[in-house]
Amino acid sequence: MSTSDTQPAVNSRFIVTKEYRRFVEFCDACRRYRYIGVCTGAPGVGKTLSARHYTGWDALEPWLSPLRIGDPVPMDVLTGALLYTPSVVTTPRRLDEHLRGLRRGYHRLVETALHPDQEMDWLAEPTHVEILIVDEADRLKTLGLEVLREVHDRTEIGLVLIGMPGFEKRLARYPQLYSRVGFVHHYRALSSEELRFILAHHWSRLGLTFAPDDFTDAEALAAISRITSGNFRLVQRLFSQIERVLEINQVQMISQEVVEAARESLVIGSTG
Repeated sequence: MSTSDTQPAVNSRFIVTKEYRRFVEFCDACRRYRYIGVCTGAPGVGKTLSARHYTGWDALEPWLSPLRIGDPVPMDVLTGALLYTPSVVTTPRRLDEHLRGLRRGYHRLVETALHPDQEMDWLAEPTHVEILIVDEADRLKTLGLEVLREVHDRTEIGLVLIGMPGFEKRLARYPQLYSRVGFVHHYRALSSEELRFILAHHWSRLGLTFAPDDFTDAEALAAISRITSGNFRLVQRLFSQIERVLEINQVQMISQEVVEAARESLVIGSTG
């Protein structure tokens, strides 16, 4: 049984944008053709959040850390996709051990779910993982990237490497790895239309109606757009402060003044 058709467990707070749908198409292509894909984007545009949602990591990770064998695993958690984030001090040896353990742990979860009454072959090569997403892959040095190439060659699974802008140019210096790259995806900041869509969700979550044609909402939209420049993470952080300002002041309207008050509580670096 393949788990590729299983949808990830739903995160009700996650907002599906056009950029996320493009990310899904990119990952699905890497999974289908067993290619290496490279995804780059500025900090905060939504790369990590998209990877976590695509893999259903919020639901799956608790079953893997620590590994829970014996409990019935919900099938909607088993999507065939894994997420791994190396630390800044991950050595090539530890990277190989972590990835091997992650794949074996997932394989055991699937086998337990599919064949609960059968004795498991603990030494069998893991076969249920279809795609591995490595977030912040640009932390890895040359030998770490070689480990990823070797894992891809040995397992023939799809592999997605996520990093900062320019990461793909760095990879081009390693022809053995770069020759295996089939797709490059640039994760972009929110467009004006997407920003309006997301703001409508935030307004609705607060029990308000977003009306861009209303002068007050239009002013608030302009202020949020100017402050965040379409940076998804910054929009989320700003709205957490907007909620706080509304609650403290007992206000039921998001105005430019509310947005500016919320902005004063944030430490905002470059969003480029």
